[in-house]
Amino acid sequence: MVGISGLWMPIVLSAVAVFIVSSLIHMVLGWHKSENPAPPNADALGDAMRPFNLAPGEYSMPRAASMKDMSSPEFVAKMTKGPVVMFTVFPNGPMNMGRSLGLWFVYSIAIGVFTAYVTGRTHMIGDDYLSVFRVAGAVSFAAYGIGVWQNWIWWGRSLRGALTGTLDGLIYALVTAGMFGWLWPR
Repeated sequence: MVGISGLWMPIVLSAVAVFIVSSLIHMVLGWHKSENPAPPNADALGDAMRPFNLAPGEYSMPRAASMKDMSSPEFVAKMTKGPVVMFTVFPNGPMNMGRSLGLWFVYSIAIGVFTAYVTGRTHMIGDDYLSVFRVAGAVSFAAYGIGVWQNWIWWGRSLRGALTGTLDGLIYALVTAGMFGWLWPR
């Protein structure tokens, strides 16, 4: 076994590499650009919503007060009439990219720590690159790539978003696995 403290280099460098690769995916390749289109008449919709002064958070409508209410004729009528919406309200003003990028890096470090834990428990010092790559890749893919499907299943996110998110996760996992295989203690 290899302890997490002996794997700080692949943890940090895999997070740095994932950060760089994800930046390239989002800023250069742009395959996520069409995933959140503006609704028709977005300005009018914004003007209609503005007086409600919604606090930042996640909302859904219509929203039943209980499981029992979900089957009430009134709630069914609201669902049938529509619109049926789930949405996130962010704070007004420019997006704080520094905060989001910082949190993304911390998240990638956390995935590196979990990857190090599992890979370190299943491998010894000096194990070969491919053996380390397989386990590190499987763990990091589970973390980066599989969870996006919950958003498609439960929250109505697009299938395209789930597929591209999974592809992103696969790329991040390959980068992470490569770093762990390359920097594995010999």
